[in-house]
Amino acid sequence: MIAKKEEELTESLRSVIDPEIGLNVVELGLVRNLDINEETDAANITMILTTPFCPYGPQIIEQVRMVGSQVMEGGVTVEIGTELWDPSMMEEGAGGDWGLF
Repeated sequence: MIAKKEEELTESLRSVIDPEIGLNVVELGLVRNLDINEETDAANITMILTTPFCPYGPQIIEQVRMVGSQVMEGGVTVEIGTELWDPSMMEEGAGGDWGLF
């Protein structure tokens, strides 16, 4: 059951686009961990931003929370991780349009 919820949540997060880059948070590798509580149907999402001072950071975080809450009846909390993003975190093939891979 958790695997199915995790898959649903991940797929829903693909609708959250980084407006500067034009790719979604899953493709970019910004979602670092999904912790799902089966009893409460809630999730804690750990994510990072492409830069620590991303001007769209608050908007992206709020979109992740809102979109995730549509899948998780118990709601979603979003924590910002301390990892620094780099292009190697992107899904395979996602950086092709940039000429990165």
